[in-house]
Amino acid sequence: MPSPRPRDAHLAPEVLRARTLLLGLYAVLGLTVSSWLARLPTVRSALDLSTGELGTILLVGAVGSLVTVLTAGGVVGRFGSRRTLLTAAVMFSVAHLLLGLAPTIGSVPVLVVGVVLMSASFALGNVPMNVETVVIERRMGRTVVPQFHAAFSIGSVCGSALGALASWSQVPLLVQFGVVSVGTLAWRFAAVPGAVLPAPPTPVAAAGLHDAPPARRGAGLRSALSAWRERRTLLVGVIVMGAALSEGSANNWLAISVVDGFDQPEAVAAAVFGVFVAAMTTSRLAGTYLIDRFGRVAVLAGSGAAGLAGLVLFGLAPSFPTSVLGVVAWGLGAGLAVPIGMAAVSADPLRAAGRVAVVSAFASVASITAPPLIGLAAETMGARHALLLITGVMLVGTLLAGTVREEQPAGAPTAARGTVSRGGRRTPVATPVTTPELSEALR
Repeated sequence: MPSPRPRDAHLAPEVLRARTLLLGLYAVLGLTVSSWLARLPTVRSALDLSTGELGTILLVGAVGSLVTVLTAGGVVGRFGSRRTLLTAAVMFSVAHLLLGLAPTIGSVPVLVVGVVLMSASFALGNVPMNVETVVIERRMGRTVVPQFHAAFSIGSVCGSALGALASWSQVPLLVQFGVVSVGTLAWRFAAVPGAVLPAPPTPVAAAGLHDAPPARRGAGLRSALSAWRERRTLLVGVIVMGAALSEGSANNWLAISVVDGFDQPEAVAAAVFGVFVAAMTTSRLAGTYLIDRFGRVAVLAGSGAAGLAGLVLFGLAPSFPTSVLGVVAWGLGAGLAVPIGMAAVSADPLRAAGRVAVVSAFASVASITAPPLIGLAAETMGARHALLLITGVMLVGTLLAGTVREEQPAGAPTAARGTVSRGGRRTPVATPVTTPELSEALR
């Protein structure tokens, strides 16, 4: 592991190691997803699917994601992050193999099973991964959550490049997906144990909870369900839903829009998708500075405006080069809403898993509505123009930016004080104590 920067030199080695491993897990997840998405035109052609039929299949997968995410918070609370992540890793790799097998044998039902299993495994692993990013951010004492989503984007750039190269080289889908599946599964099993931090060695008495009763069976599920009654969590869910519509629509339809709308080959379309992901990566890498400098609200509002402008430019561009400029702005605007939303609902360690699950459910609803709407609309107006249908929800999410303003968990004890940058000044902030009992609920 490289030597930590001076501002991280005080951190425990296990914290730095967990950060590095979790960054790798995010990158691997991005590579796996985008290597499949970049080959969607080939999958569509191999199975002779219309855009509407492909949208319906993606819809079925989104339903599987929603069903899974509704219980994911309780699963994490009951079984812990490690076991949940390892289970999701196995499911994801099996799904990836099925996605390569389906067009090889010409089976639409196998494709449906693969899409459902992949969507469910993504939803299951998404909750503990987002919870762990906030745990690490809290231990490091500075904004780092966008870096993990940037790692996902970097992995996605690599995956889209892999997809473009495989398409240009005419590599069979089963070969490409099989290699990715086996390789990423090995990495996940090696990385997950070190990526999940153990409970910090903070004495329970320091938090005033030395006589707290032990966690009861089912407490994690009850905490997860109670998050559905929190107004702020639901509003943040709407923000993330708009962001998920933006990012997810690009994932599912950007390559096809370039192929159909500008008569470009699949390799060029995969490269344009890579441009979108690269723009997202840039915004996420810059996000740690921007959020500490200007605050969540201003950054989220600016991101929303940029994303809207970029999508409109792409949808209405008179030429291919102009549309690529729109893709850049769209990607820059789409990068930070999800990490900001996840961090906004994760301040309370005990409630983080349930709240992340609620916000993820909103993202799954977006995944359910977008594929059929865009797919059916694309039959008459083309996929590129159909993408403009999601701008309304994106606008609502942008107008709700004030909801993500930082809040301290009610009644949370504090053990230490650090500093964050506010408007260019270092301002002291309290760091909530995470007792072993609370941390165990998220392990």
